[in-house]
Amino acid sequence: MLIRFNVSNFLSFAGREDGKSQEFSMIAGKVRSKKEHLQDNEKLKLLKFAAIYGANASGKSNLVKAVDFMKKTVIRGLPDGYSEKYCKTAAENRTKPSYFELELALNDKYYAYGFEIILNEGRFVSEWLVELIADGRERVIFTRNIEKSSYELGSCLKTKGLSQKMEVYADDIQDDGSTLLLYIMNHNKGNLYHRYKRASILKDIYKWIEDKLDINYPDEPISSYSYMANTRNIDEICKLIAAFGTGIHGFQIVDIPLETVVSRMPAGQKEDLLAWLEKGAIKMKMSSAVEFNAIMRSRTDFFIISIDPDGKVACKTIKFSHNQQNVLFDLAEESDGTIRILDLLEILLSEEGMTYVIDELDRCLHPNLTYKFVKTYLSLAAKKDLQLIVTTHESRLLDFDLLRRDEIWFVNKRETGESDIYSLEEYNTRFDQKIDKAYLEGRYGGVPIFNTVFPVKEEISFAGK
Repeated sequence: MLIRFNVSNFLSFAGREDGKSQEFSMIAGKVRSKKEHLQDNEKLKLLKFAAIYGANASGKSNLVKAVDFMKKTVIRGLPDGYSEKYCKTAAENRTKPSYFELELALNDKYYAYGFEIILNEGRFVSEWLVELIADGRERVIFTRNIEKSSYELGSCLKTKGLSQKMEVYADDIQDDGSTLLLYIMNHNKGNLYHRYKRASILKDIYKWIEDKLDINYPDEPISSYSYMANTRNIDEICKLIAAFGTGIHGFQIVDIPLETVVSRMPAGQKEDLLAWLEKGAIKMKMSSAVEFNAIMRSRTDFFIISIDPDGKVACKTIKFSHNQQNVLFDLAEESDGTIRILDLLEILLSEEGMTYVIDELDRCLHPNLTYKFVKTYLSLAAKKDLQLIVTTHESRLLDFDLLRRDEIWFVNKRETGESDIYSLEEYNTRFDQKIDKAYLEGRYGGVPIFNTVFPVKEEISFAGK
């Protein structure tokens, strides 16, 4: 689960006025109500939900983009357009390092992974992975100071045999500012982790970022609808769909000709699909696999494509029934709001350990549906280790009957064009304050009163970089 995210010198986030990075935290505050909203292991209390508010162009989406940029950089390398992503409110930011750090809870331990990079040059200057200890200490797993061509490996990577291999990998890139060690250690290194279990933390951190941190934008599908392909979920899915007033009473996975699938795809994707089918057919002939399949999803299409051992291709899609069970409708025939709800159902049916980030949760949704979705999520998340972080304008969520104070965050843009992010807990606001009214009146667009969100004496103190 996500503990904190820190960023500076990226898009509108230059950093705080005290020189520190901007911080978003899922650590619970002093609120005593709604304890079912927390994941509490007696060492650390983490929130399972957070709503981020702010005016248009205040920087809400830029915070999502910052998390996404860090994920993409770790998993695939620097994404397109990286050189212009530094904060342009001051000319000197062009040559200053940008800072990214994730703190996360994993297997009952706490870690901080981060890096600094001069974006305009595409050059990493430092990288670190440390274990965070409850008394505020840090246990180094590895650190790199690329500008000084130096690195340090922690004791967990210094066991017999493993130490020599890690020294080779670290030596190879000690002054290489074009790549990250975490990236290098998760490409073609599978045998290493089978042989040296203590090195597996490098794989575990990487896989959490790749598989458990799920980032979504308003103009992209949230879900692949893979949950609908599992027939064991049908009753639960139908119950959830009906609860949101979509008018849908059921759905069916039905056969569809391959020609129809191909005809509904853009030209470039048609070539990719045909190449995939050719590779899949070869793979089936050379292996003992029973089936080779994939799910393809666009905003208004959903296809399951499979290849059997004989090389035969089968395609399926999803159709929905409303009042008349014998009349089926394509996904493209459903409203934008219904499609949005169908996307969001994946979160309600999600497995343990996922952290979802959704920009503009309320897109295409009636305020009542947005409220009901969050309420349903909080009810289901009480029994799971899940996290949902959303940006929104929906003031109905600013309700202490629904949310805790520490689940509400604001992004505000200074006159200089730089964004600040802060929690409602930073304000000296009466507990019975009508938060939604105050928000709409602009009460939370100013400078927060307090500098510290979570006092050290009340929470675990993790030393930052």
